[in-house]
Amino acid sequence: MSCIFCAIVRGDAEASVVLDEGDFLAFMDIYPFLPGHVLIIPKRHAQYVHELEPAEQAGLFTAGARVAAAVRASPVPSGDVHFLVNDGPIANQTVPHVHLHVLPRTRGDLPKVFAALAKRPAVALLGQARRALLDEQAAAIAAAL
Repeated sequence: MSCIFCAIVRGDAEASVVLDEGDFLAFMDIYPFLPGHVLIIPKRHAQYVHELEPAEQAGLFTAGARVAAAVRASPVPSGDVHFLVNDGPIANQTVPHVHLHVLPRTRGDLPKVFAALAKRPAVALLGQARRALLDEQAAAIAAAL
């Protein structure tokens, strides 16, 4: 199986890590909807939430709550946070590995979210976010943990 998130866990692929703790890893989304968009994954591969043990399900959202609090405490613009899990390909899961999106939101950012959604089909052509920017955001959020 070729899973980019498993490659990140193994250290075979690059990531801007926010949190590496126990059974979970949090890192910046390389195709962010908004600045500060973090993904949290279980280190053990599972495509669907129901494939996780109950403790892993709870741990995923516990890690998400910690990261969301750190995003709010960091210099990354945020007011509130969206938590999102796309559970399967029909639900728009693009990487077949459970992941929780922590998406910082600010008042009036809806046009930016719609623009990011509209560009989503072309993200491979448009390219990923610059690694230096992602590393900077990851460090700022990690420092607030």
